[in-house]
Amino acid sequence: MLHKALVIDDEAPARKLLQEYLSDFPELIVVGEAANGVDALRLIAEHEPEIIFLDIQMPGLTGLEVLARLDELPMIIFTTAYDQYALEAFELHAVDYLLKPYSKSRFARAVNRLSLRSQPAQPNVARLAQQLRDDSTRYPDRIMVPRANKYVALPVAEILCIRAEGDYSTIVTPERTFLSQYSLKETEQRLDPAQFLRIHRSTIINRSAIVEIYREGHGYDLVLSNGELVRASRGFAEVVKDLLF
Repeated sequence: MLHKALVIDDEAPARKLLQEYLSDFPELIVVGEAANGVDALRLIAEHEPEIIFLDIQMPGLTGLEVLARLDELPMIIFTTAYDQYALEAFELHAVDYLLKPYSKSRFARAVNRLSLRSQPAQPNVARLAQQLRDDSTRYPDRIMVPRANKYVALPVAEILCIRAEGDYSTIVTPERTFLSQYSLKETEQRLDPAQFLRIHRSTIINRSAIVEIYREGHGYDLVLSNGELVRASRGFAEVVKDLLF
């Protein structure tokens, strides 16, 4: 049996990834995409989908504000980078709550739950909340970064450092740099804090890339494996001290 689905996310790469993952589920027919809450409402009224893959933070109306304007709720799988809305999502009887970045297998588990929703049921909030906590402790070993007109896979272990570039960030590897659409703060939240350290308000480094550390006044200078020198500011000196034995 075929089921109509909508993909609603303000990030084009996120929508593309959802479409890619959904190709493994031919019974789900994507009848439209929206990049903001206003267009989402229009498409929902037009297509009356059974399933919505819904981001939360979007221009115009948030995902939760979109749902508040609906008389009847379809099945919802939230896809978001923020975990603070989880309880609200569960109260809306969300099928699942995916924290970005999520794996293909994690997405498949969420979709497979749809088959259990043939009739309304109260979600096991405790179980879903625990799973959310478990998911939030998993970090990707590969990320998709922009290169020309496409996105390519970058092993996280190859990242040397990440620098702030206004509202964006630059990811530095031994071979080249990539401009990320995410701010330094957002990037920091997506990477393993045990591996990536904030040493300056505008710099994150991969601790595995450090080859030398020099004491400079109240701060430190760190030499990375590519020979680059980065400064740890005084406010982040304690982070560097934790690396010393």
